[in-house]
Amino acid sequence: MSLQTVLIEDSNTIREALIPALADLADAEVVAVAETASEAVAVLEKLGNTWDLAVVDLFLREGSGLTVLRTCKERASHQRMVVLTNYPTDEMRRRSLELGADALFDKSNELDQFFKWCLRSDVPRSAGK
Repeated sequence: MSLQTVLIEDSNTIREALIPALADLADAEVVAVAETASEAVAVLEKLGNTWDLAVVDLFLREGSGLTVLRTCKERASHQRMVVLTNYPTDEMRRRSLELGADALFDKSNELDQFFKWCLRSDVPRSAGK
């Protein structure tokens, strides 16, 4: 069963590369995308408990991925949030984890680790819709 995934990323180029890579390398189906923090919160709320994974960029077209993390801190036990960013500073890592991220990966050189993390057996998958 594939991870029902919401991709929160404002770069069209990155989205176009990540969506097929998530399917091929992480057994993840992207069920929704959002480019801003407010879009992301609305999509996640609308999907309710049907999403398994939210992949969150920190710097969005409008708003911040930190806002998305803060809003979704209380979520179903099977739902995971991962930050995928070009700014993996110690401070961003600390703040992201504090706000409920399950992991943080650098887009530029940790994609392999990110895809492996998605495949771990302790990353639960829901029945989806």
